[in-house]
Amino acid sequence: MNSQRVFKSCDHMQVSEGEPIRSVVQESEHSVIVAWHVEPGQSIAAHTHPNGQDTWTILSGHGDYQIDEQGNTVKVTSGDVVVARKGQVHGVKCTSLEPLRFISVVAPIEAGYVLLPARA
Repeated sequence: MNSQRVFKSCDHMQVSEGEPIRSVVQESEHSVIVAWHVEPGQSIAAHTHPNGQDTWTILSGHGDYQIDEQGNTVKVTSGDVVVARKGQVHGVKCTSLEPLRFISVVAPIEAGYVLLPARA
């Protein structure tokens, strides 16, 4: 078992010209911790975790956070903690001039992932 307990988020942020890259910081039998770097204009598609919760801590930038299947959004910005409980729709589009960077904690590990159909 890995005994490391402190991780530098900047070591896990991956820049991509295409879709944002999901970079796993730490995974255990209880949860998965992921670092996200979302370039201006990039999006993470709307999805749900049917069996768990996804909690984001926004480190920098801001974006439009999708809260339902209809595409409604709320603004999120540096310092916010955003919670999508079991089965709640969520996704985000970076609307700042700087990257949107955040840490996601999905728990339990069996939370699952269901991508919503793309909106026309």
